[in-house]
Amino acid sequence: MFRAALLAAGSVAAATLPAAAGNVFVTNEKGNTVSVLDSATWEVIAEFPAGNRPRGITIAPDGSELYVCASDDDLVRVFDPRTFEETHTLPSGPDPELFVLHPSGNPLYIANEDDNLVTVVDTETHAVLAEVPVGVEPEGMAISPDARVVINTSETTNMAHFIDAETYEIVHNVLVDQRPRFAAFTEDGTKLYVSAEIGGTVSVIDMTAEPPAIVRKIDFEVPGVLPEWLQPVGIAITSDAARVFVALGPANRVAVIDGATDEVLDYLLVGQRVWQMAFTPDQSHLITTNGNSNDVSIIDVAALEVIRSVQVGQQPWGVAVAPD
Repeated sequence: MFRAALLAAGSVAAATLPAAAGNVFVTNEKGNTVSVLDSATWEVIAEFPAGNRPRGITIAPDGSELYVCASDDDLVRVFDPRTFEETHTLPSGPDPELFVLHPSGNPLYIANEDDNLVTVVDTETHAVLAEVPVGVEPEGMAISPDARVVINTSETTNMAHFIDAETYEIVHNVLVDQRPRFAAFTEDGTKLYVSAEIGGTVSVIDMTAEPPAIVRKIDFEVPGVLPEWLQPVGIAITSDAARVFVALGPANRVAVIDGATDEVLDYLLVGQRVWQMAFTPDQSHLITTNGNSNDVSIIDVAALEVIRSVQVGQQPWGVAVAPD
């Protein structure tokens, strides 16, 4: 009854919403929905069906399309972020989990966990441009700010694969720690951070070196928290690279790292099993998805303080924020 009422409320909200700017979209992996929050009030304004097991989520640079990895449907579902209506689907290969858009909005690079491929899809023609063989259980995806290199992390091969964005050839591999889950570039493209969930570290890769190489591994230690609970997954980096935030999974903490020294400054207590994160457009706030407590935490970035928890759907996984 509650879900039906919320969906109905979402339809009304969608009909009256003038723009998607600043709205927060959260995939609910077990609920098979996307929850929508207003970043001005932090209220849930809608929830809409998003296919089976929605996980990765991203939005076009111009805010025109919302992309969702419907993992158990073996495709990417595309929605209008203003009306929340599904407009079409994109081919993805089996079990898409995470993806990354080219900075121009086309193409889309998709990690297919079950067949060890990165699928490249044209977002305008909906055609598959390439299938790139990578390591076992690919998940994390990133693209360099100059759009020349696409990164994929393979969970079982324990590597970051460097893919030429034009030729779709792997040009370099970097061995990281066990079960890499996520990769993120600094905005200037000089550093790449790769989280290793089971290894418990974040590898810092110098992109100015030839070839790119690990220059540091960041470890985590929280008093009273078992080391095996410190499982780095999602990463978010401020545009000035001054702060790097790392979600630590079942430790229920977000680590705050000094981007200049790569030293851990603090740990912020959030919800249970924190997974992915996204900034608001002005980077004043950071939203985390907390899968086991079915909520998102809102972090004040300047104050480094958790200011709010908001209940969403069942097992929130991914998060994306519409641009201004």
